[in-house]
Amino acid sequence: MEQPRRITDSFPRRRRRGPGRPPGRLKNKKDKDKDKVQVKVRDSPRAPSQPPPDPALLEMLRRFDLSWEYGPCTGITRLQRWERAQELGLSPPGPIRDALLEHRDNPDVTYRWVWDRR
Repeated sequence: MEQPRRITDSFPRRRRRGPGRPPGRLKNKKDKDKDKVQVKVRDSPRAPSQPPPDPALLEMLRRFDLSWEYGPCTGITRLQRWERAQELGLSPPGPIRDALLEHRDNPDVTYRWVWDRR
């Protein structure tokens, strides 16, 4: 009884080799230790003692994020978006800028979070 063909059967098999290694030679323990990469854990920009922002403030910022009249908000901070809208003469709300400057060190206020959608 013949087995059904698979899509992978039509591609040639290739053995992976690392740079500078002859075929068939495995890495020894010393080589493995050299290849380890240390991962640094970044501290959160917000100090743990910093209180969470007011829900009314977050709602105001969310409305600013969802308002397309001030341009796209992807890849920039909220303050950069506000300043860009101001330069283009779009008259962004002043209280938004005041809140962003007041909570400059808080990433919950500075950046728009994708999962903040409700």
